[in-house]
Amino acid sequence: MHGKADRLKAAKAPQQVGIAPELLHRLPPGQTVTEKFPILHEGGVPAYDPALWDLRVFGEVEEERTFTLDELKSMPQTNTVSDIHCVTRWSKFDTAWEGVKFSDLLQQIKVKPEAKYVMIHADQDYETNLPLDDVLRDDVLLAFLYDGKPLTPKHGWPLRLVVPHLYFWKSAKWIRGIEFMSEDRPGFWERNGFHNYADPFREQRFSGEALPIPEDEWTRKEFD
Repeated sequence: MHGKADRLKAAKAPQQVGIAPELLHRLPPGQTVTEKFPILHEGGVPAYDPALWDLRVFGEVEEERTFTLDELKSMPQTNTVSDIHCVTRWSKFDTAWEGVKFSDLLQQIKVKPEAKYVMIHADQDYETNLPLDDVLRDDVLLAFLYDGKPLTPKHGWPLRLVVPHLYFWKSAKWIRGIEFMSEDRPGFWERNGFHNYADPFREQRFSGEALPIPEDEWTRKEFD
């Protein structure tokens, strides 16, 4: 998997055309705006029975909890509109999501004071790490809906994380677990050459030294 990071490092930069000047401040360095929604993930698309699906919350909490899909949907729902940015160089403006704010989920559990990070566990054998403070932002959702409709399986149905201020690999699809941690540890892509934090406006694409712009492979992927 580390080869993907190496491949992206060596690629040419895409050229941005046709974006209105007043929108340029919303576009991170090296990104290209698209109206498409590219579909990128490792492995196959999992299938679920909604009646059997659940979300496990564990780690540095007073009591481990498991939430059903109906329990999550019964919580207060929030609508957000945000720009999203993928490490493979595409950005999509004004994406509309609906779901449970991560901060609202925390009202249902008792997190220990020593919890400073979270690891998001997802199918297929995927995980990604984030600082706890980052997922408590008002625009970070456990999302059920995109653009007013249920997520499609390829975009993470029945539940995905949305963390708009970081590269989109942090917005894990098909999430099944949230682990609260006292110390940070790298997730799947973070162990395979990608940056641990992933701020698009600082071009934190890869671990190590400053790196060239990655390839525009997303243009050859499936999209909605």
